[in-house]
Amino acid sequence: MGTRFCLCFRPSNNISDLNDSADIEAGNENEKYWLPKFSLDKLRAATSGFSSHNVVSEHGEKGPNVVYKGKLEDGRLIAVKRYTLSAWPDSGPFLVEAGVVGRLSNEHLANLIGFCVEDDERFLVAEFMPNATLFKHLFQWETQPMTWAMRLRVALYVAQALDCCSSKGEALYHDLNAYRVMFDQDGNPRLSCFGLIKNGTDGKSYTNLAFAPPEFLRTGRVIPESMVYSFGTLLLNLLSGRHIPPSHALDLIRDKNFLMLMDSCLEGHFSNDDGTELVQLASKCLQYEPHNRPNFKYIVSALVPLQEQTELSFQMWTDQMQERLNLKKHGDAAFRAKEFASAIDFYTEFIDGGSIESGTLFARRCLCYLMSDMAQEALGDAMQALVRHPEWPTAFYLQAAALKSLGLDNDAEQTLKDGSSIC
Repeated sequence: MGTRFCLCFRPSNNISDLNDSADIEAGNENEKYWLPKFSLDKLRAATSGFSSHNVVSEHGEKGPNVVYKGKLEDGRLIAVKRYTLSAWPDSGPFLVEAGVVGRLSNEHLANLIGFCVEDDERFLVAEFMPNATLFKHLFQWETQPMTWAMRLRVALYVAQALDCCSSKGEALYHDLNAYRVMFDQDGNPRLSCFGLIKNGTDGKSYTNLAFAPPEFLRTGRVIPESMVYSFGTLLLNLLSGRHIPPSHALDLIRDKNFLMLMDSCLEGHFSNDDGTELVQLASKCLQYEPHNRPNFKYIVSALVPLQEQTELSFQMWTDQMQERLNLKKHGDAAFRAKEFASAIDFYTEFIDGGSIESGTLFARRCLCYLMSDMAQEALGDAMQALVRHPEWPTAFYLQAAALKSLGLDNDAEQTLKDGSSIC
């Protein structure tokens, strides 16, 4: 991992947070810093005994190296990554990696703030980001899609974080993806420091080979230019709102069909010039030959003007999401109270406010319509639910009920059979 520094140890003075053995002192004659050592008991207390309820990592408890949310006695929230012994059988290299990453403090990183090595246990401790991951906001949104301005901010802040790491000699980031980008308490995107350390001495740099750079597929090794390629795949995520393989995206770009690449939810919310510039930047990052890819200083310089043109506060974005979410909550409350007319009003305002991926909302409004003797409207919502979930028996049953209310008995009976056959 780039430039190495001397490591030594000192006694800890902060008994409330740290083990009484040693912290890491790392640096050289021009730079010194401390990376605190947390005790295992302290981390166990902070995570409620490493409770499964506190697991926040991508694959839950099934992953080889699990991340927990924790809370220290002073109220600070922390992210605790637990490594298996097989990942780091020798604590020496693990301490070196921790020491090097610990010095990379930056406003665009979720920074490393400590470590723990006791017996067979290996942990890293970082700042906790409370506003979820880019994966959730981009691919699993519930109220409204991520705005164009916020996508540009993500691209810029991640590029600035990687540029900072590169300038300090740490140019390798492992498995850059939407899970690695999180939002802090102010709603700004930050890059996880955990990606600066492989999952272990034999850890994989990429979990999905469809998104791995060509040189990794050829040699199994990553180089600084590989990070630029990975950043290009992240740009594709931001542009499309989908997991789109680089090979397919490049085909669209070469055929000048970049609008087919864009997230349909963004239609009318960005200029073609800005979209074209970001697509071209992604194309440069995804060049087959590493030497043809730009460095992160170039990438940052290309993104700054786009960000300045479309600045939008995260607070405004979250306020808009909360406003829509409240409509859904009011609708659900009215639905449970069997106040179907009110529920219809709230659900309709929510649905009209943006694209809806889930069929559940249409199913609930459909039932409200049925209970209000509005069979034609109910049929429309049942069909909308079925479009979103083609093999959902409930959608078939609701459609059958609506058809029955409209006097279309034969159609209702056939639809009911179709739904029953799926169960």
